[in-house]
Amino acid sequence: MGEKGQIVIPKQARELFDIQPGDTLVLLGDVKRGIAIPPKAMFSQFAAAVFETEQEDE
Repeated sequence: MGEKGQIVIPKQARELFDIQPGDTLVLLGDVKRGIAIPPKAMFSQFAAAVFETEQEDE
């Protein structure tokens, strides 16, 4: 983390996950499991699938 509180994502990770400048990312944290930073589109798809499953169960 830089002095301004910015997080630097290594080039290899940006390329692997196709993270581009200006992309919106979601920061998820768990004390025991660590931090995950999925791109917003990937997280949105995951959240939609979770809520879809919840509605089917009701």
